[in-house]
Amino acid sequence: MPAQNPATAASVSANVVEIEQVLSRMTYLAGRSRQHERLMAVAGLDLDRAAVTILRNIAESEPLRPGVLAVRMSVEASHVTRQLRQLERGGYVVRVADPEDRRAQRVQLTAAGLAAVQRIREASRRGVELALAEWTPEELEQLAAFFRRLVHDFVAHTESPLDLPAPTAGASLV
Repeated sequence: MPAQNPATAASVSANVVEIEQVLSRMTYLAGRSRQHERLMAVAGLDLDRAAVTILRNIAESEPLRPGVLAVRMSVEASHVTRQLRQLERGGYVVRVADPEDRRAQRVQLTAAGLAAVQRIREASRRGVELALAEWTPEELEQLAAFFRRLVHDFVAHTESPLDLPAPTAGASLV
């Protein structure tokens, strides 16, 4: 078993340690470039990971401002701006006037963008379905419920203020 930080080993249950390790492994597996290449091959598209993330975020909401999209994705606005320019050139998104402020613009999917998102979702769902083919309907229902709860709790936790102890005099933060 890998070494644990003695300060946290006693205060964190073995289940939490295992859950954190499994989530870390799943994040790695889902985000690796080989997985993305496979997803794009099945979907019949040639988009990078950042473009797919942006398209999926736009598809899950009303047209939104690029700055709001950047905040939602926790990235710099310049990163989103670069990606949006590429997606516009590819015909996947268009900029439209913001009805609340005509000086501002929102980004929305084109028909091609919506079709791309649908193909990505379908390819992704087929991959999940294959991976979970041996699970019973009851197990899938439980897993879905636990994932919904996990996401809800993670969002609630990440949006709450960070309660860190104040550094003592002369203490280093590094």
